[in-house]
Amino acid sequence: MSDNQTSSPKAWRPATRQLHAGLERTEYGETSEALFLTSGFVYDNAEQAAKTFTGEVTHYQYSRFGNPTTAALENRLADLEGAEACVATATGMGAVSSALLSHVTAGGRVVASRALFGSCHWIVNHLLPRYGVETVFVDGEDLAQWDEALSVPTDAVLLESPSNPMLDILDIAAISERAHKAGAIVIVDNVFASPIFQKPLELGADVVVYSCTKHIDGQGRVLGGAVLGRKDWITETLQPFTRNTGNALSPFNAWVMLKGLETLSLRVEAMARNAAAVADYLASAPGIKLVRYPGRKDHPQYELAQRQMSGNGTLVAFVVEGGQKEAFAFMNALELIAISNNLGDSRSLVTHPATTTHSKISPEERAALGITDGAIRFSVGLEDSADLIDDLARGVAALKAL
Repeated sequence: MSDNQTSSPKAWRPATRQLHAGLERTEYGETSEALFLTSGFVYDNAEQAAKTFTGEVTHYQYSRFGNPTTAALENRLADLEGAEACVATATGMGAVSSALLSHVTAGGRVVASRALFGSCHWIVNHLLPRYGVETVFVDGEDLAQWDEALSVPTDAVLLESPSNPMLDILDIAAISERAHKAGAIVIVDNVFASPIFQKPLELGADVVVYSCTKHIDGQGRVLGGAVLGRKDWITETLQPFTRNTGNALSPFNAWVMLKGLETLSLRVEAMARNAAAVADYLASAPGIKLVRYPGRKDHPQYELAQRQMSGNGTLVAFVVEGGQKEAFAFMNALELIAISNNLGDSRSLVTHPATTTHSKISPEERAALGITDGAIRFSVGLEDSADLIDDLARGVAALKAL
């Protein structure tokens, strides 16, 4: 992480920040950010090298510890998020695991919402207990369950809102207030909302994590993640962990994500308009028994979503009548929309969570989360919405033909 972060003027709005925040040009005056594709750095003399390692002087030493291109991404993300500091990681799961493992210790306690991405659920349910960390799951929308779980001292809270894959909306402010009384930091996976549509730190969260693969790159090219929060927690707790365990983002991937950030708001806002249109179509289509989209008034947490988010997101969850057979028939009939477990991409993608992203969660847990065999997660892209609806109609026709 760079120590000479440049702050953008407060008057700059998000679209401008995505282009200019944290930009540090070299002496060559390049227009685009420079790509420092190097593993290490040289010193003017042995004394400078020694003082770099003691922290007496500021100098890049190794790209696992810091790199100018990676620092540019970290600075820009921090500026956009409204965070004091950021550490970029190799993947989104690297961001989640580092945020948790750097903070908790044996004998500690973590409370998490049940509605988590499959790998996040595995970390809380299987990995943390191996190291002597007590873990408790709650139904995220039920504040009474949070009250009970947080009635004893707790180290960390982990939640997603909107959740993957059924788009549950959790009250970040109310949960954060309860968590802080229990002594916990609040870690929010903000991937579905993106930095454009939700600001968890403003709602009381302490740490925000992203898979930068989604939305931020958003064009199916590279993997990456980010952890954002207070500077003291980042530098004293998180950074020693990521540096010494090797969870570093490659400079090339950082450079690609800097390019992705330049069009983030344009893409996310256009994708959200498409998502609203296809959600309305699906809600009236035969063979579809449930549609979840935060912008629709039939979403169970619609009012909370409108208070908490500035936009409704790019994901739609829906359930076809029947089960896996019907869901597969719907998906296999699509010609334009691709089948992929990625999301937040410029191209529209669908997946069947019960057999992909959440396949390692027990059937009972999936049922409790509403992830039935007929559930489909739809990541809406930048195609013309009329073409997307035409393609979805092929899926609907396939249901009729069964």
